[in-house]
Amino acid sequence: MQAWKSVAVKKSLALAGLCLAACVSISPAQARSEHHYRRLSHPAAAPAVDAAATNFGPTAPGVSSIVIDAASGQVIASNGADIPRYPASLTKLMTLDLAFQALRAGSMTLDTQIPVSYHAAAVEPVKLGLQPGSTISVHDAILAMTTMSANDAATALGEYLGGGSEPRCAALMTQRAHALGMAQTQFYNASGLPNPGQVTTARDLAILARDIVVNFPEDQPFFEVQQFNFRGHQVYSNNQMLKSYAGATGMKTGYTDLARHNLVTSASRDGRVLIGVELHEPSWGDTYQQMTALLDNGFGGHVPVTAAQIASRQPAVASPVQHLAAATRPHVPASRPAAAQLASRARQPADGSWVAQLGLFSRVSKARIEAIAARQISGAGFTRIARVERHGKTLWNAQVAGLSLAAAHEACDAMVARGNSCRIIEPRTDHLAMETTNTGDGT
Repeated sequence: MQAWKSVAVKKSLALAGLCLAACVSISPAQARSEHHYRRLSHPAAAPAVDAAATNFGPTAPGVSSIVIDAASGQVIASNGADIPRYPASLTKLMTLDLAFQALRAGSMTLDTQIPVSYHAAAVEPVKLGLQPGSTISVHDAILAMTTMSANDAATALGEYLGGGSEPRCAALMTQRAHALGMAQTQFYNASGLPNPGQVTTARDLAILARDIVVNFPEDQPFFEVQQFNFRGHQVYSNNQMLKSYAGATGMKTGYTDLARHNLVTSASRDGRVLIGVELHEPSWGDTYQQMTALLDNGFGGHVPVTAAQIASRQPAVASPVQHLAAATRPHVPASRPAAAQLASRARQPADGSWVAQLGLFSRVSKARIEAIAARQISGAGFTRIARVERHGKTLWNAQVAGLSLAAAHEACDAMVARGNSCRIIEPRTDHLAMETTNTGDGT
């Protein structure tokens, strides 16, 4: 670390020159879109970017990577983790971090309607194609960011968080980054579209991802969504780790010409959660391959993903996130009556809406283990973890939702055989039932 600081001091003038040159040659219109997305609008093709590599700074040759233990923050392995890099759409993780804080504080809800400005509507792809003067719910904006990485949704959310100003939001993002210890990170927008001054490091992004994983577990389901319905259009996730890596719980992809291919992944195995960061990779194939190796090394071996695991992740998590928010955050009446349940109505048939309630646990890791075990037993549904405050103590509620009645009984029977409590919640009464649930074994 000391050697890095020395190099940074000696070459600060070089970096300043690089940034000045980038200011002249790069415009937002030159941003390339994320990989394999489903575009809902059809803007003109962006001109090519002259991305000549330099020996120092964000475009320096080579890659940057790090893998850490989420519980302890311990670094398991790293390579070039302190080299400044352009974050591209990984920027959205910080926008989401601010949003999760606002949701928990009750200053907005998932039903809150965000106005779409001309600026937000005009940003470069990837985007939903939002129209100026329209609105989008916080719920849908978050899902659009975690799945297809929509820049218009991120910009609109950033403007809302910044009191109507994206630059003000960027200042809050930078302030939050430095408070977390992300000393080499600076933000200038909420989406990750190119800005020569917007830089971070693999180490800093690992700190950010850990903050989300550890401190906002109730919002983790957003990152596990593989598809959701937005106003009649099916929107798909571009994060292939959800399909290819056993235990992957999502996070974020990012790409621009200068930033190249970037990925943050969280994964859980046997109750242990690791966070990996890969920056400045030459291709998506290399990115996913290196992330797989990085996590396998941290876990101590490779576990092939099965077809059953992929199938169990298929349902979108828009509905459970709605329920989690209602159970853990103050409720503010929404101006839009039922639009926030759009994905929920499309995804939850009457025979797949039963819930296996597994109990309250004193540790989030234990709640996750039990929920994952129950989901594997049932072979269907999706896990939900919610934070609960009771008598000044933080507990964690675990469920498997989206089950048929038979699958819910099967899951509960198996969990009771393991010595755990379990009860079945019928459709339309699913409210996490936290006030009447016994505390499970939190060890």
